[in-house]
Amino acid sequence: MFMLLFSIFVYSSCSHGNKDDFKQLDLISYGIPLKVKAPEGTIVKTEDMGIVKDITLKKGNGYFIQILNSTVMNDDISKLKNDRLEEVKKSPYFSKIILDEDNGFVYEKKMNDSIFNYDFRYTKIQGDQQYTFQTGLFGMFTKDQVMKMYNSIK
Repeated sequence: MFMLLFSIFVYSSCSHGNKDDFKQLDLISYGIPLKVKAPEGTIVKTEDMGIVKDITLKKGNGYFIQILNSTVMNDDISKLKNDRLEEVKKSPYFSKIILDEDNGFVYEKKMNDSIFNYDFRYTKIQGDQQYTFQTGLFGMFTKDQVMKMYNSIK
């Protein structure tokens, strides 16, 4: 009985540690004055494409965020979010909205009758800069993974 209780305690301690393994990641050294929460050891890559800067944050298969940075063309965050929402709703894979907030949303994509993938869009404006967050372009993500990524950038 003692061993069973001890095993449960050790398992729950380890599980809790994995749940809270996101640490603050300052992106200023990558040219982005933002802080996000990310798993320790996250790889950050940047690509300057002229008018847009592409920053990716990746750790394993469960954490992959793309940030697109550009000069603000429209500072109406509600309009920006609604424009992005309309874009994703046009996709043949769009299934439903999971979470809808002022700056962003999480949604479900139905790839076929049994395969679902999840994604998000979130926009921040700081000064004259606009940052659009989404899952990385490649990969399949569960609802829990996407919710954790979405919450890590807010």
